[in-house]
Amino acid sequence: MENKFDTQLLIEGQGLSEEAIHQYIQQNIPGDCLLAVGDENLIKIHYHTDMPWKVLEYCAAQGEIFDVVVENMERQEQGLKG
Repeated sequence: MENKFDTQLLIEGQGLSEEAIHQYIQQNIPGDCLLAVGDENLIKIHYHTDMPWKVLEYCAAQGEIFDVVVENMERQEQGLKG
């Protein structure tokens, strides 16, 4: 498994740009399976990365983050709680 953590969260704010957020994460935080979907007030992020803290830090700078889930996919693959 190339990227260990499934990172999901919501960003709430004003003037959010899913395109700009997607582009920043893709260019600056190694990972794959990136989804940044929403509108100017609410964006859902889903990303597989070994550096979930960088995703959280960046997203928190864009607005208020909540419903944060970081799951260890290696543990899940072994049948353990992620």
